[in-house]
Amino acid sequence: MKNEKLTQDEYDALNEVARGLKGDRVSACVGRNTKRLSGIKLLSFDKKGRLSLTDKGQQTIFVRRCIIGLRAVLADPLSQLDADVATFLGKKAHILPREDGSGFDITDKGRESLADIASQGL
Repeated sequence: MKNEKLTQDEYDALNEVARGLKGDRVSACVGRNTKRLSGIKLLSFDKKGRLSLTDKGQQTIFVRRCIIGLRAVLADPLSQLDADVATFLGKKAHILPREDGSGFDITDKGRESLADIASQGL
C-alpha cells in the first residue's frame, strides 16, 4: 500500500461511513477526507451520489481493528476482543485462548507481526 498510510482523522471518517450516514449531509470529518479516501479507493459514490465503503475500505477497517486488538492483548491478556477479530487472530495463530478461559495469550508469530507493523510506522 504505497502512500496509503492513514491518519486517525481518516480512520474516523471511514468508521463514520461504515456506521451509515444519516441524511444527505456528511460531517466535517467525512467531508475533509472524502477526496483522498475515494482517490485511494476506500470510499465510493453510488448512482444516487451517496457515499459508501468499498470492499477495500471494509478490509482496511478490519485490519486496523485486528492491529488494535493484538496490541490490546499484548498490553493486557484479559482484554476483550470482538468475536470476529478474535476468530481471525486465532486462525492466523497470532493469539491463543488462555487455558482458564480468561482472555488470550499472544504468540511469537503475533509478536513478530506487531514488531513488523511498528517498523512500518503503523
